Amino acid sequence: MSEQKKYDVAVIGAGVVGALIARELSRSHIRIVWLERCNDVAQGTTKANSAIVHAGFDAKPHSVKARMNVDGNRLMGQVCEELHVPFHRNGSLVVAFTEEEVGTLKSLIARGQENGVPDLRLLSKEELHAMEPNLNADAPAALYAPTGGIVSPYELCIAAAENAVTNGAELRRNYEVKTIDTTEEGFLLSNGAEQIAASLVINAAGVYADKVARMIGDETFTIKPRRGEYLLLDMSMGGVVDKTIFQCPSPMGKGVLITPTVHGNVLIGPSAEDIEDKEDLDTTDAGLRSIQTAVKKSVPGFAIRDVITSFTGLRAHDDKDDFIIGASEANPRFVNVAGIESPGLTAAPAIAKYVARLVSAILDDPPKKADWNPIRPEPLRLREMTPAQRKALIAQNAAYGRIICRCETVSEGEILDAIHAPAGARDIDGVKRRTRAGMGRCQGGFCGTKVLEILSRELGLDPTQVTKFGGESRVLVGKTK
Repeated sequence: MSEQKKYDVAVIGAGVVGALIARELSRSHIRIVWLERCNDVAQGTTKANSAIVHAGFDAKPHSVKARMNVDGNRLMGQVCEELHVPFHRNGSLVVAFTEEEVGTLKSLIARGQENGVPDLRLLSKEELHAMEPNLNADAPAALYAPTGGIVSPYELCIAAAENAVTNGAELRRNYEVKTIDTTEEGFLLSNGAEQIAASLVINAAGVYADKVARMIGDETFTIKPRRGEYLLLDMSMGGVVDKTIFQCPSPMGKGVLITPTVHGNVLIGPSAEDIEDKEDLDTTDAGLRSIQTAVKKSVPGFAIRDVITSFTGLRAHDDKDDFIIGASEANPRFVNVAGIESPGLTAAPAIAKYVARLVSAILDDPPKKADWNPIRPEPLRLREMTPAQRKALIAQNAAYGRIICRCETVSEGEILDAIHAPAGARDIDGVKRRTRAGMGRCQGGFCGTKVLEILSRELGLDPTQVTKFGGESRVLVGKTK
């Protein structure tokens, strides 16, 4: 086993919560290592969720969820502006279909007001259908939350990762923590081949947070994966709704929603099913059919022909039914950030700031960096440029004139930027999340082989070693000639 490296803080988990925590910690003069078991950041719940910035009316008053939701919503605009991540405060609606559900809406408004959510109001049938004419004409009322929004969760995670690395955090991919031993100076983490010493550990391991906590003898919570299946519609359906449309919530969650995305698609889902397997990302016929049936209750004009892909995400549902954020009872220098299910994406900026304050107190208030930079440079996006801007860019670098992904107008130059960025792409899905190459109607049918060739060339890999998402997901099995 190689000689161990020593750090002040080890963050386990590179989802959006772990990424924003690493970014916040990089404000201080401390040595940070950030450990991710996968080949890239954003490969867990972050890559497959509803992409909603929740207003905060659903969480139980005085819960950690409620506080972090409202604070995170307030912070989201500034964070996305600093990191150049697409964010749109489009507002959200919770639609009632019966008079009994109208009563539920009134209760949600009262709960939201107690949580500190601004500007909530009950819309009449006329106001509702003037705002969203494609909704079910029989819906009598809706809760309107103007502070609700939409964001790109994986882009937020990637941008935070780039900013954290630029500010000194060390990202270690393909490092699965298998054991954690307690030492006089803190902890010794191991993946079986290499040891890492850290004075403090932050457990942001998503659905595996309970497994990681048990490595230090903390058995105070259990994470049960809650599978949610989604359907993504083509951009041609982009105008079917303007707001994020929820149905009245159930004990299993906020129900099936339909929402625009920041990129112009429409997203429908999720289903909700508690499972045991922390790796089960299968879509099911029953799950996808249930989504289609449920969404027609909100938007009767939904058509399956407009679906371009389906996917599944796992929510880290804990048995406490609230976020678990704080020092472990087993060791005060081990901080759990667990059970971060919906509204975890919304809450992530607030969670990061709260955890950074905890760490600062434990480490006796380390000094802040005078040169800490909150800005992640804005990526070049050919599809968003004017013809004149494109012409000038291509004149500087011809790679931006070679279109690789026709559906999303992604150039070779943008893919090279994604690969060579801090915490850059190492596989096909990594390029996809950073540039949208492969996210269009053909789902990579045209550009996939070209992306593989570029990755092979730029990373110095044999083409058969290029993967879709790391591990054994190699795209090519061998050569025919």
